[in-house]
Amino acid sequence: MEREIKKVLNTIEKNGYEAYIVGGYVRDLFLNTNSYDIDICTNALPKELLTLFPSGNVGIYGAIDFKIGKYSFEITTYRKEYNYQKRHPNKIEYINNLLEDLSRRDFTINTLCMNSRGNIVDILKGEEDLNRRVIAAVGDASSKIKEDPLRILRAIRFATILDFSIDQGVDKAIRDNVELVSTLSDFRIIDELTKILISDNYLKGISLLNKYDIFNILGISYTNLIKTHDINGMWAQLSFKKELAFNKETKHNINTIKKILNVGTINERVLFDYGLYYSIIAGEILGIDKQIVNDIYKKMPIKTSKDLAIKPEKIVKLFCLDTSNIKELLNDLISQILSGNVKNHPKNIYKYLQRYKEEKQ
Repeated sequence: MEREIKKVLNTIEKNGYEAYIVGGYVRDLFLNTNSYDIDICTNALPKELLTLFPSGNVGIYGAIDFKIGKYSFEITTYRKEYNYQKRHPNKIEYINNLLEDLSRRDFTINTLCMNSRGNIVDILKGEEDLNRRVIAAVGDASSKIKEDPLRILRAIRFATILDFSIDQGVDKAIRDNVELVSTLSDFRIIDELTKILISDNYLKGISLLNKYDIFNILGISYTNLIKTHDINGMWAQLSFKKELAFNKETKHNINTIKKILNVGTINERVLFDYGLYYSIIAGEILGIDKQIVNDIYKKMPIKTSKDLAIKPEKIVKLFCLDTSNIKELLNDLISQILSGNVKNHPKNIYKYLQRYKEEKQ
């Protein structure tokens, strides 16, 4: 166990409380995977934790969050939850019982605990399900999914990333309650689907999403889905009946890649209009090697309008053009330079523009 983690656990224990790492870190340890998100559960109350970690931020249900080096810590007090509505309990109760706290969690593989001495506490047979490579619910699967429908997507995400199967109980619960995914917020849908789509095992995730008809319920369709190194490329291959609420930057990225896909190739003009970043992503989908795209880009005489030997504003003054005419002229000029018909030199550009103007008169 790393020194930073042990120190946090020891700080809690030395003040008379229990403390266990729980969930992902312990699960990933069994799977020989590195994890830097450390969830700790304890019988210390939030106000007591704040005394021990005064720099921590207080989050939902009194969770204390802070960072130490590369590790992000979240410490929560043992609790019971009651009367779920819209994915969240209407009431919580702090308790002094580890088993009851673990019983409110979603899947058994996320209930493994570890104390400061590195000893594993496995009350709900999480290690057994890790060895079986299955996603099984803590308690009644149907109740768990009705409480929080996000668990449908989480089950698929874990099955995808870990390459596990979905337990029969969870499978039936998903089938019986799958329509509930339509009640999830766009933020949660985007977050979970992103984790599935960027996985190297994404084809399994797609298969499960189709198996449970989730894409159809969410109004998402696709013709073919080719792996890209960038999540924006994955989103760009999907169509939406109702657009998900992506942030402004992501929406721009997706729409730009889609424009290139509509062109259907990567050439000098595409690279000039949309840039190298988007062209490489679209190239992956179109089956055009990254090196080919880079080679085309390197040989381009101009890469943006700023590279023109005569600036657009000077062209406007020289030829007394209005803004409606300059757009057409610049577009034509850029195409001529990119194709090699006109050299990017003031003298050559001036001659071409003179000829262009005469032809338009």
